Amino acid sequence: MKYQLICFLLFIPLFCISQNIEGRVIRIADGDTITLLDSTNTQVRIRLYGIDCPENGQDFANIAKRFTSDLCFSKIVTVEVKDIDRYGRTVLLLPDCGS
Repeated sequence: MKYQLICFLLFIPLFCISQNIEGRVIRIADGDTITLLDSTNTQVRIRLYGIDCPENGQDFANIAKRFTSDLCFSKIVTVEVKDIDRYGRTVLLLPDCGS
């Protein structure tokens, strides 16, 4: 019984974080950070999980930003939240870029 309770308590954060957000991409900060406008008109700053792109001012930063922009700017996307990073950005698995 104690073992089951411990396992349950360890998995609670996974259920709390496991959610989907849908919204329109309204800003591309750099190659791995976008901003969504969700259905409640709330801006959600999002970091793409497992992606590390050059930051603004570094070599090839503009190319990385343009690539991300071409992929999803102004599109409705559904994202699966993975975590919140130390900067308060929502970390997500790669979005499903729709229409």
